[in-house]
Amino acid sequence: MFRYRNFPADISKKYPRGWSRAKPEWYNAPVNKFLTKLNQRIAARQTFVCVGLDADTAKMPEKFQKSAAPLLEFNKYIIDATRDYAACYKPNLAFYEMYGLAGLQALQATLRYIPEDISVILDAKRGDIGNTSRAYARAVFEEFGADAVTLAPYMGEDSITPFLEYKENYSFVLCLTSNQGAQDFQKPELYKKVAAKIQDWQTRYGNCGAVAGATHPEEIASIRALIPDAFLLIPGVGAQGGELASTVRAARNRQNSGFIINSSRGIIYAADPAAEARKLQLAINSLI
Repeated sequence: MFRYRNFPADISKKYPRGWSRAKPEWYNAPVNKFLTKLNQRIAARQTFVCVGLDADTAKMPEKFQKSAAPLLEFNKYIIDATRDYAACYKPNLAFYEMYGLAGLQALQATLRYIPEDISVILDAKRGDIGNTSRAYARAVFEEFGADAVTLAPYMGEDSITPFLEYKENYSFVLCLTSNQGAQDFQKPELYKKVAAKIQDWQTRYGNCGAVAGATHPEEIASIRALIPDAFLLIPGVGAQGGELASTVRAARNRQNSGFIINSSRGIIYAADPAAEARKLQLAINSLI
C-alpha cells in the first residue's frame, strides 16, 4: 500500500528529523520550483515514475518516422500517454543534439508541450571549469527552462556550484551510475566520497541530489545513509536489468519519499506506453 508521508513542498519550512536547529545557508532562499512541483505531483498522483524521453527515430514506429517532425510528434504521443502516471520527465540532451539544430528545436518544443505542473529534468551530465559551467547552467535553466539537470562531478566543486546557485532549480550529481563501466572508477569506494560531497552541497545549497543506478541496490543503501533526505534519481530499472524491490527499499528516505525511478526504453518503446507507465507506478507503490 502506498504510504506517502507529507514531505513539504518548500523544504525550507520544515527540518527533517535529526537536523540541527542551526539554519543552513539556503534557509532564506527562494522556493525551489523543482521540489515544489515534484512533491506536489508525488502526493497528488501517488507516483515516483520518471519517464525518460530518449527518442531515437530508428526505433520509433514507422508512422512517426514518416512525420515532418518525428521527434516532437513521438514525444507528444508519449507525453499524452503517460502524463497521468509521470512524476516528471527526463529528456536526454544527447538524443536531440545528434540531430543538430532540428533536434534542439524539437527538444525546445517538447519542453513547451510538457504540462506546467510536471517537472522536467534535462539529462545533460554537464561539468566543466567555472565559466563554462556558468554558460551550461544558463543554457539549461534559462534558455531551455528545465527545472533540474544532471551533472558530472569529476572536475569538483567549482564545476557544480554555478548550477547550485540557481536556487529555484535542482541538480542531480552522478554518484554511482547504472552502466557496467561504473566498476572502473566509482566502485568500490569513490562513490561514497562523491555521496558525502553531494550531502555537503545539499546542506549548503539545499538543491542537490544524486544519481544512483538501480543495478547497485546495496550501494544505494550506503548512498542513502550518507544522503539521508535529498532526492535520488534512479536509472537502470527495466532495459538495464535493475531490480526494483531492493532498489526502492534502499532509496526511500525518512518521509517514505525522496526518490524517482526512471524508465526510458521500457516505457517509450512499449506497445502500450500508458500501460507500462501505470504498471511501474503500481509496482513501486506496492513496495512503500
